[in-house]
Order: sequence, then structure tokens, then C-alpha cells
Amino acid sequence: MGQFRQISTFVEVVARGSLSAAARAEGIAPAMIGRRLDALEARLGVKLLQRTTRKLALTDEGAAFLEDCQRILGELEEAESAVAERSARASGHLLVSAPAGFGRQHVAPLLPSFLAEHRDVTVNLNLNDRVVDVIGEGVDVAIRIASLSDSSLIGVKLADNQRVLVASPAYLKRHGMPETLADLARHNCLAISSEGSQRGWTFRDNGKLVTLKVAGNMVCNDGEVLHDWALAGKGLAWRSMWEVGTEIEAGTLCTVLDRFAAPGNDIHAVFAQRRHLPLRIRAFVDFLRRTYAQPGYWRA
Repeated sequence: MGQFRQISTFVEVVARGSLSAAARAEGIAPAMIGRRLDALEARLGVKLLQRTTRKLALTDEGAAFLEDCQRILGELEEAESAVAERSARASGHLLVSAPAGFGRQHVAPLLPSFLAEHRDVTVNLNLNDRVVDVIGEGVDVAIRIASLSDSSLIGVKLADNQRVLVASPAYLKRHGMPETLADLARHNCLAISSEGSQRGWTFRDNGKLVTLKVAGNMVCNDGEVLHDWALAGKGLAWRSMWEVGTEIEAGTLCTVLDRFAAPGNDIHAVFAQRRHLPLRIRAFVDFLRRTYAQPGYWRA
């Protein structure tokens, strides 16, 4: 029990940003919080937090340990809630945020089925490509396709996601198949822009991640437009498998430079840390995870 309390205290301190805030939440003296952290660090033999009178900062070891602790505590809460609420029904309003393209293809079409299972739930789906402030904007669940770094949020992996470089067979017939990263310089690369600047494409070359600035005659801030341009044979596009998997399966798009593919940004559901997560949030996250795990879903 003492070890568990040390771990939960560590997570609470990071989430609230100070020992005193964590102490107030628990109704104990800050010194007690400090003693638990000291005991945890002594037991592990590593420094987890750099503490001053003004701020807290996670060490590298602390950041890695925090991720494991959040996952363990989250799974424990889920297990307890599942037992306590097995006969309960999800209800209430759910505010969901998702990237526009992904939300149109892989969230919005699933909502009718989810609501058919949970008739006492209503959903507001907000499609937006900016990173929303989950806590500040009152978002219940945000879908993010990226590595997670915000320690104040809980993240649940929904599915794998791989980035691939694609082109239409017609384009490759006209311009040839690129064999090396250097070959991209002679191809028309359809890049995405963000806030006036063009994003690079990331690959793995000789075991190292490299980001290349590419050039082409068309740039757009909407990934769906790049997708359509690639299908129309206008050039190469660096897209996610969730977007182009169907066309790759059908042969209307082909992947190129696969041996240089970089690790993907997985698809996550994130939500604010809550001691008692509403059943409607847990039900929605579980529904997405089950659906995305169905054999053949991403090729359907």
C-alpha cells in the first residue's frame, strides 16, 4: 500500500504542478507529500523530480517513469470502474475533438453505431486541425495522431499509424520510380503547408531520422486535397495509412521508398486526468479501439 501511495502521489504532484497543490487536494501537509516522494526516489535509486521553491521539473528518468505510472493507474481505475459500473448505462453529453480529415473518415461515420449502443449519450464532434486545449476548452475526448508529451493528460492508444510516400501508377509511369531519397529532387512533391510554412517529410536513413524539405508546383494546407492530387497523378504525397490504405489496396496508389519509412505517429485518444472517469468517455474510447482493431477495418 505504501508503494502504491508513493506512485499515486508522484503522478498527482506532476499533474497539479506543485507539492502544495497536491497536498491541498489530499488534505495533508506538503511535508508529507515531500516525504513520500523522497521515499519513492530512495527506493528506486533515481531522481524523478528536480524540486525548487518555484517550480518542479521532471528528470529523464522521471518522465519515463511517469508514463508507466499513468498507464498503470489508468488501467487500475478502468478495472475498478468496470466492476462497479458493469450494470450502469452511459449517459450525458460528450464533446469530441478530432483532426478534420481523420474525423471525417474514421470518427463521424462511426458515431451512429456508438449512439445506437448508448442511447442516453449525445455527441458534439468538433473537427479541427489545431491542437485543442483539452482542459481549457472542456473537451471530453481529443483524437490525436502524434507522440504524446503533455503529462497533464491521459492517453490511450487506439491504433497504429504509418506514414507512407505514395503516387499514382500513371505518375510513376511518366516520371519513373524513385529509388533513393536524393531522387525526390527530380520529382514533383505535393507538400502540406501550415501557417505559411511548408512542412518537411521524415524518413529513416541508415538508422537515423532525417527530415527533408521537398519541392513541387503545388502546396496546400489541406491533406485531403494532397490526397486527391496524388490520385490524379500530379505528384508524390507523404500521407498516413489511415487516409490512403484503401487506395493502396485497390492499386490506385502505390507506395514508394518503403525501405526509408520512418516510425509512424500512432492514433491516440486523450482526455483530462480524472479520478472517476465518466462511463460515456470510457465507453466511447473502448468503442473506437474495438472498431479500429477489427480485421480489415483500415482496408474497408
